[in-house]
Amino acid sequence: MTDRPPKISRLIDYEALTLQAMRDVARGALKRVAKEGMPGEHHFYVEFDTTAHGVDLPEFLRSQYPERMTIVLQHQFSGLEVERGQFRVDLAFGGVPASLTVPFAAMTAFMDPAAQFAIRFAPEVPKPDADAEASTESDDASAPAGDTASEQGAERQDGVVSLEAFRTRRGLSPSRREDGEPA
Repeated sequence: MTDRPPKISRLIDYEALTLQAMRDVARGALKRVAKEGMPGEHHFYVEFDTTAHGVDLPEFLRSQYPERMTIVLQHQFSGLEVERGQFRVDLAFGGVPASLTVPFAAMTAFMDPAAQFAIRFAPEVPKPDADAEASTESDDASAPAGDTASEQGAERQDGVVSLEAFRTRRGLSPSRREDGEPA
């Protein structure tokens, strides 16, 4: 007999709540830019899984980026529309105009280098029940090697994920506490 405490079931899915909150940050930033325009030196890098359900892009882009694609929203974009589950934007690729639709569930990263802000997450995959509205984070099977929190040493045994590993990996300075000391 072991002295381990009994396993407690998780009644609150904090991982799903955290993932949703991170996607809401990206959604909020895009919504603000759609309404007010891109402020100052801000610009966004949005990386997404091109194979995810709901991603709509021209075939020439799908063949060029069969798995992942990163778009830059800075000076030359138009028609940005943000909805609850997705955003649409018009861009030009080598002078060829293209409209893209990207579900937030397909996003794998959202960055604003001007603000030294970056979040990275695995794309969501639908639950087996097709009628379920909620999605869960994939088991990192679709994330490239080196892109998961556990591979970066960011996830501790207790499941807590430190965002510092993502900031440092992207060349961003680590967070600081209000008193100026490293967090």
